[in-house]
Amino acid sequence: MARIKFRFEDKEISPKIVDGVQAGFTIQEVTEDNDIHLNHNCGCVCACSTCHVYVEKGEDSLKEITDREEDFIDRAINPRIESRLACQCVILDDDADIEVIIPDQKLIIGHEH
Repeated sequence: MARIKFRFEDKEISPKIVDGVQAGFTIQEVTEDNDIHLNHNCGCVCACSTCHVYVEKGEDSLKEITDREEDFIDRAINPRIESRLACQCVILDDDADIEVIIPDQKLIIGHEH
């Protein structure tokens, strides 16, 4: 099973490690299932940039980025080369070791869960 370490730009939030993630799930789904706040306005259909994250480790264990995703990342706050949309990051490898930074969600007007 995959392992994902979540770190946060908001230093008031401690890092969280989620073990036992099955291939086929998205990073967005993992946040939902583990009470990790990440905005997602479009319902996870790659139509906005609110679930923007930085994948610091394990990019090769995720579904390849599409042109559509790249277009929406360009609209995100502070995009970088390691930027992805969590709703599009499908985990491909059961043995994945992934590390993600979640941008400060206070800067984003979006769906609260």
